[in-house]
Amino acid sequence: MKIVHIANHAHEIGNGIVNVMIDLACEQARRGHEVTVASGGGSYIDLLQRHSVSHYRLDQTRRPASMLRAFFHYRSLIRQTKPDIIHAHMMTGALLSRYLKGMSSYKIITHVHNEFQKHADLMKVGDAVIAVSDAVARSMAARGIKPNKLKVVLNGTVGSPRKINESLMLDLKGPNIVTVAGLYTRKGIGDLIEAFNQIAASVEGVNLFIVGDGPERALFEKMAGLSIYREQIKFEGFQVNPEAYMRAADVFVLASHKEPFGLVLIEAREAGCAIVATDVDGIPEALDQGDSGMLVPPRQPAALAEAIIELLSDEGKRESYRERARQGLEYYQVSRVTEQTLQIYEEVLKS
Repeated sequence: MKIVHIANHAHEIGNGIVNVMIDLACEQARRGHEVTVASGGGSYIDLLQRHSVSHYRLDQTRRPASMLRAFFHYRSLIRQTKPDIIHAHMMTGALLSRYLKGMSSYKIITHVHNEFQKHADLMKVGDAVIAVSDAVARSMAARGIKPNKLKVVLNGTVGSPRKINESLMLDLKGPNIVTVAGLYTRKGIGDLIEAFNQIAASVEGVNLFIVGDGPERALFEKMAGLSIYREQIKFEGFQVNPEAYMRAADVFVLASHKEPFGLVLIEAREAGCAIVATDVDGIPEALDQGDSGMLVPPRQPAALAEAIIELLSDEGKRESYRERARQGLEYYQVSRVTEQTLQIYEEVLKS
């Protein structure tokens, strides 16, 4: 099968959409399919090439001159690859594949990751629409996508070609809390910093490690700077190997307000973390409805603090959640995600 994945970029910056695309492309190529990734470029290109995935530069910057060039480059891409499947992971690629299809016979798969964004409605142009969780599928159905077009494929990271094999061990001093997330308001970073004031007043010597970067980092650094516990809040920036922080964590936290699935939760489970996360969108699905991690209401720093304090203060409960996090991970293999995705390709090609 000839498959083309399209996304805006292929940068290694912790973007879950791009990470899913890279995993799929590499695994599909390993199975003998002819796979191309079309993007504006990025640091993942070397990894793709090592896994026999071609890269085609397709700048989709939303400026008139860039988009005009993208039209011509897209047509060249189709002539060169003659794809059976176009798999669009972001809105621009979805629209290019639909409105420049012409007489081409390829089928379009759109992959909805961030359904909370308004332009997610445009992903309906796919012949099939993959949702990363049942929560996302329900939301997209409510927005008018026909149920027969919607397919749910839960994310998985186990066996990812992106994983760094080196087992770097960190010694995070004292009781510690780790979050790995983009620094956006919707990730609940502000709630976690507010909760930490309550936690630090209760748990002596506790530290908070915020792993990740993003456009609102300065806002959160300012917020942390106003805390009397500011010396215990550490901004670690983006880390290529966040697993080292996860393995060293006493408690891992994802405090999102919106989260279609939470790829990082599977990574945290694989690392054996005791997890506290918000009960929102696809997070309960990633945590087996609370069996694999504690669920708390979103946007409630006090409830978040209470759950974290409970785990930090009870070693037995913490170890129990570590063990439960590791159970059932075989379902979250990249190979299962790839198999289900290929089945969807085959269904649309037969239709």
